[in-house]
Amino acid sequence: MTSSTRAPQEGSQPRRRDARQNRERLVTEARALFATDGVDASLEEIARRADVGVATLYRNFPTRDDLVRALYELALAELASVRGEIEAAPTAWDGVVVYTERVAEWLVADPALPPILKRMALIDPANRPAAPFDSFIAGRVAQAKKDGDLRPDVDAVDIAVLVTMVGSLGSLGDGYAGQWRRQLSIVLDGLRVAGSARPKLAGRPLNAKQFRATLHGLTRRAKRAGRAGHGPVA
Repeated sequence: MTSSTRAPQEGSQPRRRDARQNRERLVTEARALFATDGVDASLEEIARRADVGVATLYRNFPTRDDLVRALYELALAELASVRGEIEAAPTAWDGVVVYTERVAEWLVADPALPPILKRMALIDPANRPAAPFDSFIAGRVAQAKKDGDLRPDVDAVDIAVLVTMVGSLGSLGDGYAGQWRRQLSIVLDGLRVAGSARPKLAGRPLNAKQFRATLHGLTRRAKRAGRAGHGPVA
């Protein structure tokens, strides 16, 4: 009798593990497809790439917005993990540098984030779970200015905009994405107070041939996307 009652419990473990793995694959593939096609990407294609049925996708995420929200919550958790590293920085300026580096790297690695954030602002505009982190960064920025390390006419929103601009390189393909550290170095130089020492720029610039090749690749991608968007309507 004991063995008969134990068997369903043992059998449930692989099922729970499979369900968890299915959900993880769906999240991974959704991130990848949202990065290229936006949050209106085909849910059926996400299920196909995750190697699960459409019913499994809807069992995990009944609506598209449920999937977007799940990705958003993962992003918030990743952002929160950076706070400890910023707090451990020896100066407020060093904390600002850590913040810019981590967020830019994050955006380059995950181009799905901007469309996810934009969609969340429409889904639930009153919900601002990142507000405490924003206040924390604003405090670091204010202290860096008080310490004389950050130019006084810059605020936290300026820095957020600049980091978003650098992070957007991730959506332009590998030729540009590999340049983010160098471009961020230039941005940080512009944020320092006049007369500050300027570290050597990170990485190497694209040469003219590489730049033209990368630009040509973007042009071809745009043309293909345009043709796909203006095909015959079924």
